[in-house]
Parts: sequence; C-alpha cells; structure tokens
Amino acid sequence: MPTLSSTVSECESHANLVKKLTKAYYQDDQQVKFLNLQAEIDSLLEQLQNLKSEKLETSEEN
Repeated sequence: MPTLSSTVSECESHANLVKKLTKAYYQDDQQVKFLNLQAEIDSLLEQLQNLKSEKLETSEEN
C-alpha cells in the first residue's frame, strides 16, 4: 500500500510532467487556467489524504 508521502511525490512528478506537456499544446491563457486547476486539484488531493490519515488514526485509537 503506498504511503502518503509516496503518493504526494507521485502527484508532484505527474504535475511536472503535465506542465511540460501542456506547454506544447495550450495557448498561454489556457495554460494558466490549466495550471491553476492542477494546483487546486493537488491541494484538494492533499487535503483528502490528510483527512483519510486522520480518520485512520482515529479508528486505530478506538
């Protein structure tokens, strides 16, 4: 089972790859919108992973 840090690292690697690929395919304004959405997705994913981790910790305490 992947750890939280490995999952975040994989997402960061994915985000870097996406950035490189989008430079070739999107106009500047579309690229800015896309990168903002990607950053929001990364933030939401991290929040979700934190909540999941907290839930697991709470379950283990009970």
